[in-house]
Amino acid sequence: EVQLQASGGGLVQAGGSLRLSCTFSGFPSADYTLGWFRQAPGKEREGVSCFRDDGSTYYADSVKGRFIISRDNVNDAVYLQMNDLKPEDSAIYYCATDRSENWYSKCLYGGMNYWGKGTLVTVSS
Repeated sequence: EVQLQASGGGLVQAGGSLRLSCTFSGFPSADYTLGWFRQAPGKEREGVSCFRDDGSTYYADSVKGRFIISRDNVNDAVYLQMNDLKPEDSAIYYCATDRSENWYSKCLYGGMNYWGKGTLVTVSS
């Protein structure tokens, strides 16, 4: 069974930084895409960033230039470095994964098959 565990959320002031981590296990194959999604109260879940197994990445326009996704295949982890945080970044952040087939669409629309429990990020103004 694929399992994911996200951590690193917390309270930070606007302009600050946070680094989210997600460890995963139980992958049936190596061809999986890892992604970060977020959902704020009253809003739909949105894809933030994804990292395909071949190194391809995706970033939502709202976070380009501020967030950086990285993947550690040795330690089975994916990270999201969030810089210059804004209040509108406040949300529950979820780590998710799925096989890399149609990975870009899955990142855009959140069609991942496996999800971890979210970690809360709160950015104060």
